[in-house]
Amino acid sequence: MNKIAGLFIVISSFMAAQQNMSLLDCEEAFQKNNLQLLAEQYNINMADADILQAKIWELPQLSGQINAYNPQDKKVFDAGHSKGAQVTQLIYMGGKKKNEIAFAKSNKELAQIQFSQLLVELKTQLHTTYYNLYFQKLKLENTNKQLGYMKELLNAYKVQSAKGNVSLKDEVRLQSIVIQLNNDKVEINKTILEVEQTLKVLTGVMDDIEPQLSDAEATDILASQPFGDEEELKKKALEHNADYLYNLKLIDNSKLFAQWQKSLNVPDLNLGAGWDQNGGTFQNEVNLMIGIPLPLWKSNKGNVEKAGFAIQQNQKNAEYQKLNLETKVQSAFRTWKTQYDQFSEIKATDLNNMDLVYNGMLKNFRSGNVSLIEFTDFMESYRQTALQIYDMKNDIIQSAEQLNQLVQTKIFY
Repeated sequence: MNKIAGLFIVISSFMAAQQNMSLLDCEEAFQKNNLQLLAEQYNINMADADILQAKIWELPQLSGQINAYNPQDKKVFDAGHSKGAQVTQLIYMGGKKKNEIAFAKSNKELAQIQFSQLLVELKTQLHTTYYNLYFQKLKLENTNKQLGYMKELLNAYKVQSAKGNVSLKDEVRLQSIVIQLNNDKVEINKTILEVEQTLKVLTGVMDDIEPQLSDAEATDILASQPFGDEEELKKKALEHNADYLYNLKLIDNSKLFAQWQKSLNVPDLNLGAGWDQNGGTFQNEVNLMIGIPLPLWKSNKGNVEKAGFAIQQNQKNAEYQKLNLETKVQSAFRTWKTQYDQFSEIKATDLNNMDLVYNGMLKNFRSGNVSLIEFTDFMESYRQTALQIYDMKNDIIQSAEQLNQLVQTKIFY
């Protein structure tokens, strides 16, 4: 009784360690738990802090003096007869503060675009990982089905071979198929473990995720994919791709930086007031104080030139990113179209016929209507084809998701 109870607990804990989750469920967990996304958000918060800092002026300066030595009365620190105080404030000229604040706001916009780009990249990774896990599970299910039957058949042949009723050659032929199916299973399980690990990191869900996706839903996804015109996709990508928009925004950002650097060449004004007890023309004299650097040369000339080169550099980078994005869209679209057209040639009836022939071969082999050689040849062909079909479906969706990532509008759901 204790052994049964213990076994029940083990099975229950194993089942509890799995969660059936739709893609929408995974997206919600991703938005809530993904650590990369949460960390990137702080860049926007830090940019807000930079804007706040840019708005702060220099503190007023308070200074004072007292007499150190009075030679007339021969007194040290004669503060009673001679002291004074001044208050000065730095006044920014040439729009320095305005330009600094504009540059800080531009940096925040860049941080927001970077966040958007990371969100798209991670969300695409989530989608591709989820679909990959779904198809790997189907491959494992199909392989286990074949393996279960072939192992039973091999065990039966081993018994008959030991009795001399069948040849050792037939046993070895079946053994080779079982070995290949076991190898397939090992590789599929390895891929599943890698994919599950990625999915856990993305969603923050530590239980194994079981994709909640029906065959009908998967079929609808594949059927809803035709994207239309390649040039239209390029146009949409240039309008919405965050990575490209970041490079365009970087040009504006560098122009604002250059404008700020130019304004730093304008001398600032020191404005203040001073009081002097006995050191001036009058007793208790109050004076207006004005100070300004002499603009004998441009003190920020090097940074201005550097900012100008940064503008040119960012313009060239934007041109490169435009070309790079257009070629990526072109390549991704043509890859997807080749895969989609190839899969479209396989009709639903063809897939149904494969299953019908598979079941028919099993039945006829049991009945002795099909030779072992014919049966094993068919099983080897079926094994390869079944895996290839799952891979074809997976590849189509992976290519469609890549297009989604590049275009960054909902062309594929």
